[in-house]
Amino acid sequence: MQVLVNHDHNIAGGESLQNYVENLMFDVLHNFRDQVTRVEVHVADENGKKGGDDDMRCTMEVRLRGLQPFAVTHHDKNIHAAIDGAADRVNRSVRKTVQKRREA
Repeated sequence: MQVLVNHDHNIAGGESLQNYVENLMFDVLHNFRDQVTRVEVHVADENGKKGGDDDMRCTMEVRLRGLQPFAVTHHDKNIHAAIDGAADRVNRSVRKTVQKRREA
């Protein structure tokens, strides 16, 4: 499973953000790692220097083997909370998708 992290100019990215996201996604998708080929993570501060509640956005695009990619988005007060929220949504979506695939 490949994990790619992109961020806008308002987010301090770097190796620590990359490591955080990679470790989180490997933990969250541990049971599905043979079916998930890639996760693209996009984090952004929508209001920039203006601040505001829930202005941090994390969008994750997930590619499952043999299926069309899908995306989830989560807004929160800080970047780690936004990433964690999006990861939780990814986990639920992947679990449902894999379950439907097995039932078919």
